[in-house]
Amino acid sequence: MLEGLSDMAKQHPGPHAQAPAERGRPWWRVMCLTGLDYFSTLGYQPGIAALAAGLLSPVATVVLVVVTLCGALPVYRRVAVESPHGQGSIAMLERLLSFWKGKLFVLALLGFAATDFMITITLSAADATAHLVENPHLNSALTGHQVLITLVLVALLGAVFLKGFSEAIGLAVVLVAVYLSLNVVVVVTGFYHVLKSPHVVGDWADALTAEHGNVVAMVGVALVTFPKLALGLSGFETGVAVMPLIEGDPDDTEERPTGRIRGARKLLTTAALIMSVFLITTSFITTLLIPKEAFEKGGQANGRALAYLAHEYLGNTFGSVYDLSTIAILWFAGASAMAGLLNLLPRYLPRYGMAPHWAKAVRPMVIVLTLIAFLVTWIFDASVDAQGGAYATGVLVLISSAAIAVTIAARAARQRGWTIGFAVIAAVFVYTTALNIAERPDGVKIGACFIAAIMLVSFLSRLKRAFELRVTDVVFDQSAERFVRDYTHRPLRLIANEAKSRDLAEYQEKKHQIRADNDIPAEDDLVFVEVTVRDPSEFEAVLTVHGEVLHDRYRVLSLESSSVPNALAALLLTVRDRTGQQPHIYFEWTEGNPFAQFLRFFLFGQGEVAPVTREVLREAEPDPAHRPRVHVG
Repeated sequence: MLEGLSDMAKQHPGPHAQAPAERGRPWWRVMCLTGLDYFSTLGYQPGIAALAAGLLSPVATVVLVVVTLCGALPVYRRVAVESPHGQGSIAMLERLLSFWKGKLFVLALLGFAATDFMITITLSAADATAHLVENPHLNSALTGHQVLITLVLVALLGAVFLKGFSEAIGLAVVLVAVYLSLNVVVVVTGFYHVLKSPHVVGDWADALTAEHGNVVAMVGVALVTFPKLALGLSGFETGVAVMPLIEGDPDDTEERPTGRIRGARKLLTTAALIMSVFLITTSFITTLLIPKEAFEKGGQANGRALAYLAHEYLGNTFGSVYDLSTIAILWFAGASAMAGLLNLLPRYLPRYGMAPHWAKAVRPMVIVLTLIAFLVTWIFDASVDAQGGAYATGVLVLISSAAIAVTIAARAARQRGWTIGFAVIAAVFVYTTALNIAERPDGVKIGACFIAAIMLVSFLSRLKRAFELRVTDVVFDQSAERFVRDYTHRPLRLIANEAKSRDLAEYQEKKHQIRADNDIPAEDDLVFVEVTVRDPSEFEAVLTVHGEVLHDRYRVLSLESSSVPNALAALLLTVRDRTGQQPHIYFEWTEGNPFAQFLRFFLFGQGEVAPVTREVLREAEPDPAHRPRVHVG
């Protein structure tokens, strides 16, 4: 169960990571990974659009396409430039916001990202179930068992990941190519029947006029309605996440992979254009050719509008092939989402010290995520329509955060025109998100549950891991190395000093007090050690030790870390290992309430340093005989 516990991010990179030695693929092949999530929404998007907008579905879809091409696409083309290694907009905001507020903001976004991915799993499984149940050859045997079938599909997904799952771009290319080809056949057939019966266009236009009056009113209603169609915007965050797989130019550098960025922008643009064409054409033919009642819950077109047309106009044989293709791509989209979660969370939580020990292994995480998917499926009764709001909320929050991130980045780069443009796009998406939340609060409720769960588990994990060393490596500069070498035949005695003015009097007074309190012989040398806390919200980092001589007499080792006690403990253990001598460190007691001091340590990396340093050493070195000595006066 705990196999691969060392590092989940490396042991199971998910679908969007690439081994260092692996060559990139052409952007159009990598686009098919995005298509697993993006293009598969055609399985349920036309039906959801028809339910949300009714006869206005084609008009509202045109609004959605305009927002896609003029809003989401420019935003993510800029994200590709700013985040070329697949970190996405969350990493951009993480860089822009420091301290705990940045970590809390990232945790909140991870909650909505988890909502997006988790609902992708459950919604895709539910829609695959709808295609199974409504198939004429299986309808009588499967009707009434939608929840059970969906749970089986989710369990099968979890079982595959427990065994070990490796996504192949080649398979994604085949699935996407077959699926889009079948959709082209359905769309062409649909337009053929519309042209063959031109009265349906007239009937639709008359019904629209009777219901909404003039064109201006129609557009106004469509603008209000289109947030309900936001599922058609999914896939952009995935499109950026797959960037490491894209083949770059021979002269690309790690800092500036120009070829990869160019390929990613082609990927995003091409995927958006393909999806835009399908969104408009499918919404048009499904609205005109499918009776309104068929879209309702329990109707034959509910969650499977295009499959309904495939069976209706091309026969059950072709319709069954279409169902099989749709089920395959929907299931694979769920697999992509599962792998995405296993890839996304390790990018952040372990670095924050906010992942439980068992979460570093893949299988326990798969079990937890599968159980959550079971719960979501049960709560929503395996309904595609009921989960649409939650899915749209997760998608819209991520796109809104990306729009805000690129606005801030453009402003920092002093690009006035782009700043104004991105600010307008951000405002549109924030409005869309707020409207979607107001009308369908299920999404934000689920997102809030994920956020609360992630934050609770994260802070409990950080609390439990507070006394770890939290240092990945200790690097000495030349002066510090020389100081340490001088103590290979005698123990190094360090004075922990909280630097203030760093004048001569400060060091004289501190040295005299430490000698007096601890009866240190005058012939024993003392070296000062000072730790500067830069960002206490960070967890693990490389510790760099600088040596200097102040006032021509006092040796000082200077460190920068997120926590004073952990840095001192790591330094002491490294000195012990390098010199073979047990070092000693001397502290003064800090006045104050112990609980308040612990909170200072947990949040700000300081507090009562002496006992915490000793506890970190005890955790790292169980043998007291080999443990560096801590003295408090």
